[in-house]
Amino acid sequence: MYKKGEVSYQPLPLPDRVQKPDVEALEAVQGFRDYMRKRHSVRDYSDRPVPKEIITTCIEAAATAPSGANHQPWHFVAISNPEMKATIREAAEEEERGFYGGGGGDEWLAALEPIGTGVEKPHLTKAPWLIVVFAQRFGLTEDGERYKNYYVPESVGIATGMLITAIHQAGLVCLEHTPNPMKFLPDMCGRPSHEKAVMILPVGWPAEEATVPAVAKRKKPLDVVMSTFD
Repeated sequence: MYKKGEVSYQPLPLPDRVQKPDVEALEAVQGFRDYMRKRHSVRDYSDRPVPKEIITTCIEAAATAPSGANHQPWHFVAISNPEMKATIREAAEEEERGFYGGGGGDEWLAALEPIGTGVEKPHLTKAPWLIVVFAQRFGLTEDGERYKNYYVPESVGIATGMLITAIHQAGLVCLEHTPNPMKFLPDMCGRPSHEKAVMILPVGWPAEEATVPAVAKRKKPLDVVMSTFD
């Protein structure tokens, strides 16, 4: 992380080595690929509580993500407080009423039709936890001096992806909700005004009757998403 006055490069021998022979490496990544194929964005949550330690450990994993200049321009707020979750849901549904009332435009609304989304967001109160991901536009030193963060969207995106992966590793499910704009979130969550909420993840166990949109199982084939030059 950024620390004022540290401006010189000091190499450190690679502290951890997890490399494998080629065969083992292929088997490992194939197993990981197959497990990740079982990850689903879920809107239907069980009442079963999730221990705080599981959520904390998922966030710890996400916080190991690489970032521009290692500034780590993110902050995660984990919320189980029912009143806070209700406030967030109310604001989200107010935004969605405008969006689905025509603000989103015909093309966007048509694209969302197969996903089955709508104004009502019960998952924001039903899920035992909400994790709000904040992006830091700039950082502050311990004495309040402002410094620049680099590649903030990319860095926070990587960390969020790792958080979603960690949640799946725990056997939990989540749903990616983008607040727009929900400007009250920094104040509500005790965060400074230069931080912007970029993602809300309801997290919990899937309900017994949980469903996913059939269209969500359609993934682009490998030859569409990958090119190689041997």
